[in-house]
Amino acid sequence: MKKAWLGVRSAILWIVSGVHFAFTVFLLVILSAFVRPEKIDGLVRFFARNLVRLAGPRVSVKRHAGFDPNRTSFFIVNHVNLFDPFILYCAVPQFVRGLELESHFKIPIYGVLMKRFGNVPVPDVRRPSDLKRMWRMTKNSLEGGTSLIVFPEGSRTLDGRLGPFEDGGFRMAQQLGYPIVPVSIVGSFEFNRKDRWWLHPSHIVVHLHDTIETTGMKKEDVPELRDRVHAIIAAPIDEYYAKRAVR
Repeated sequence: MKKAWLGVRSAILWIVSGVHFAFTVFLLVILSAFVRPEKIDGLVRFFARNLVRLAGPRVSVKRHAGFDPNRTSFFIVNHVNLFDPFILYCAVPQFVRGLELESHFKIPIYGVLMKRFGNVPVPDVRRPSDLKRMWRMTKNSLEGGTSLIVFPEGSRTLDGRLGPFEDGGFRMAQQLGYPIVPVSIVGSFEFNRKDRWWLHPSHIVVHLHDTIETTGMKKEDVPELRDRVHAIIAAPIDEYYAKRAVR
């Protein structure tokens, strides 16, 4: 009976949040043809908060003492489920966009919105010319005051734990000289996971960790930076699962 109720509840929440998403994307595509994305950022945040509410979880944000909300930064985040971008948009107090797979830009309507809103396409096939284009767009976004979200695992977690990181985002931060903000999304795996469609009642906590400077770092420092950020993001996730294990 419990599973049946969860299935019915999840189906209803998917339908309601899906309708809200479709309406929002359609409206924003129209608005983006006439208004710069910065001008309607408040509206986008309103829609993102409503989408998360309609899907069911409760979201809290914990800003650590050394987090600087005024610095244009790379936000390095663990990747849990399809709701991550909306949860982050509710939590990050800056004008922010993401590095997103180029294939996503081919999705009807949604892809148009991603392009008009200034998300940076990450090439599915890493040819030198495509990587240079990504680098140029990343640099232009940051110089224009737009912070960028990076999911360095490259895919969603299958067990809730943090996977290994790729170096790309750290190399860009080091070479372009922009700071990094590690971000931990905790409890979202229990809300929704990659291999299941159920939406569980959950409390999600987003940790905005201390801002890390990259100015003056050398290329040889990138692996150390990557491992440091990995440890920071993993800490509250591991603590969360350790507490659940003793219940």
